[in-house]
Amino acid sequence: MSSLSVYHLSSPDIPNKVLTHFEDIAATLAEKGVRFERWQAATKIQPDATHDEIIAAYRPRIEQWMGEEGLCEVEVISLDNDHPQKDEVRARLLEEHHYEQDEVRFFVAGRGLFSLHMDDYIYAVLCEKNDLISVPAGTSHWFDMGEQPYYVTLRLFKDQEKRAARFTGNDIASRFPRLED
Repeated sequence: MSSLSVYHLSSPDIPNKVLTHFEDIAATLAEKGVRFERWQAATKIQPDATHDEIIAAYRPRIEQWMGEEGLCEVEVISLDNDHPQKDEVRARLLEEHHYEQDEVRFFVAGRGLFSLHMDDYIYAVLCEKNDLISVPAGTSHWFDMGEQPYYVTLRLFKDQEKRAARFTGNDIASRFPRLED
């Protein structure tokens, strides 16, 4: 179940608010300029689907989103517990960073925890299958895939040159809860 936990920077162990209803999560995030949506595939996706088949299953929504937001690229990112560099990938994504463009992720399968550092608060968004999150450009955040990772996501973006993460050097992520397996 998707959820949103909101923490004040002064109390990383106790959330001020925990939401589990989609509408409440979406409305709270919208107040901060973050889009949170749910998508359904146009066709059934098989467990062994190729990246092209996954993109094809969501093509109508991808095209709609790209038209609305001016995005022009889509890629499939998948990672599971058998990935040989899962620990290195997790460590890198757990460092606070931001992008020069919106980070748009849609969860085809699995789950992950996006923690957004906005003003004096952390918005920890647990995303699961069918969730789409759009983190505004310049928003500091980190991502936790858990110790036993499994996710398949679509990443949509505008500019290939601005896809690289910019790390803040802030160790804030180490003070807040992580994704529990």
